[in-house]
This record gives sequence, structure tokens and C-alpha cells, in this order.
Amino acid sequence: MSELAAPMTGDGCSALPFAEDYRAALKSACAEDRDIWSIYSVNCGPDQFDNTIDALLARRDAETFVLFDGDVLAGMSSFLRIDPRHRVLEIGFTYCRPALRGTGFNRRIKDMMIRRAIACGFRRIEFRVDARNHRSQAAVAKLGAVREGVLRADTITWTGHVRDTVIFSILRDEWVGEGP
Repeated sequence: MSELAAPMTGDGCSALPFAEDYRAALKSACAEDRDIWSIYSVNCGPDQFDNTIDALLARRDAETFVLFDGDVLAGMSSFLRIDPRHRVLEIGFTYCRPALRGTGFNRRIKDMMIRRAIACGFRRIEFRVDARNHRSQAAVAKLGAVREGVLRADTITWTGHVRDTVIFSILRDEWVGEGP
């Protein structure tokens, strides 16, 4: 297992590499907000969870984590588009259970993941957000990420929507994250 894919701990939160032992609990957590999946490019609602997770786990350029708030399963997030040669990756496909939204949990998770990526030698961390998802855009901007622009008609989502994708990035030299 690479250092990037090792378990992480942060400010009251942690992330463990996805393991089959977490599949049922994560599927249940993702079913707590079935409507949210309409603004994701893929569907992790109960009817498509297994297929979507299996496809994500099959990617060679991704590492997926199960997130915890203390000891409570809180959601998932991934390192995506991992490009060791250029030292670039994306943090994305993040889902937090509804009760944790607006609590600062997402910020703590992202801080932890950014610190890990930088410690592993990555120089550029990207975030790709559906243009309709204003909450996620605001959260990424609060991290200090720079909004670089919009990839117009970038992706056809699982619903058939032609998505505009807003690109944000944080460079290693810009990161002034919280904590150690």
C-alpha cells in the first residue's frame, strides 16, 4: 500500500482505505440523502451503489476512503486522477452524511487529505465541482482553493445532464492549512 493510500487521522476525524467490511454501512449512509446524487456525475444511491463503488475501486488512478467523525461512519472521499509523474491529484467524490453538513466536518476532512497529498510530494491538488453545486463551490473556496475556470459541457452525468465543471486548485506553496 502506498503512503497516499494509508489510513489518515485529523482533527477528530479519520479516513480508512475502503474495505469490504464497510460496504453495507457506507451504502446505508449514502442512502440517507437519495436526492443529492442528482448533482453527482455518478449515482451512489441504493440502487447503483455497488456498481458505482466497484467501478471506482477498479480505477488505477484512485484511492477511496471511508470517513469517520470520531468512531461514527461519516461518508467517503477519494484521491482521483492521481498522476505521480506530474505530482497532481484531485480530491473528490466526497459524500458526508446529512447530519454532518455545515458542522465543519468536511473542512477537517479536506485539511487532512490535502496535508497527506502534500506530504506525499504532490504539488497541485484539484477539485472538480458541478457548476450547479453552489454549496461545494463555497466549501472549496473556503479552503483557499483558487477558482480556475469552467470546463463547459464537460461530462454527461448518470441522469443525462450535460455538466459544466468548475475547476479549483491549491498549490503546495499556497497551502496554509490548519493543524500540524
